[in-house]
Amino acid sequence: MPPVQTVATIRRITPVGAYHHLVLDAPGVTGVRPGHFGALAIGGRDASTLLRRAFSIHRADPGTGTLEFVFAEAGRGTRALAAHRPGDTVDLIAPLGTPFPLPDGPVGAVLVAGGYGSAPMFALAEEILGRGGRVAFVLGAATEDRLFGVERAEALAEHVYVVTDDGSAGRRGRVTDVLPEAVTVTGATEVHSCGPMGMLKAVTEIATAAGAASHTAVEEAMACGIGICMSCVLPVTGPDGVTHFLRSCTSGPVFDGTSVRWDDAGTLPDDLEGAAAMTPKASHR
Repeated sequence: MPPVQTVATIRRITPVGAYHHLVLDAPGVTGVRPGHFGALAIGGRDASTLLRRAFSIHRADPGTGTLEFVFAEAGRGTRALAAHRPGDTVDLIAPLGTPFPLPDGPVGAVLVAGGYGSAPMFALAEEILGRGGRVAFVLGAATEDRLFGVERAEALAEHVYVVTDDGSAGRRGRVTDVLPEAVTVTGATEVHSCGPMGMLKAVTEIATAAGAASHTAVEEAMACGIGICMSCVLPVTGPDGVTHFLRSCTSGPVFDGTSVRWDDAGTLPDDLEGAAAMTPKASHR
């Protein structure tokens, strides 16, 4: 289904650890799949926060017409959103982006997330399990309060690995420390991940070495969320070996991890298609 723009009413907004759990009444939004996101306008027409904020959709309930998001206060816009109360309204565009691919039948999959990057993973797990597959979770964060959804993961999967940088919950370390074990335990042929770019690169390398496909949901800043502004482009190499800038908001946020040139994110690679035309000619004065 195509995205719709609607005025959604806040049903609940509650703190969850270091994050906020937002529930919107948005009955006109349909066709949501794991990995889709929504773009929220914050503050109304006269506010100075002109750009929308993009958040992964945590859960969509067609029965109640609700959408759920998880977000952290990271700047002026998200602080303003956190100050909203039930009954307030926000302008919403959803569902947006390219979601995680869903299998045709049973597969083994490991779902890896950093912080609130786990938000879309539980719906994805339900889809995989509903097709007769099996899943394991690897959830990591800097500290215990920055984990999200551990109990939900434990309700869905036999194998749940929790790691924190400081050891305040689960094992001390990073998600990559336990990912090889999780892949082996599940016999995974797919690894789905969402989190910081460095984590996605490392997860892709481990998944590829194990012979598993890597599907990564990038956390790239998006100014418009609908493919107009080109602020969220990433260098991505196609099947023909040619690298193009692709928009995270339309071609992503989910990409084949092996196609993203992680080390070149935020740069203009010399071999990018069209880069020569974009590079200013040297002055001969």
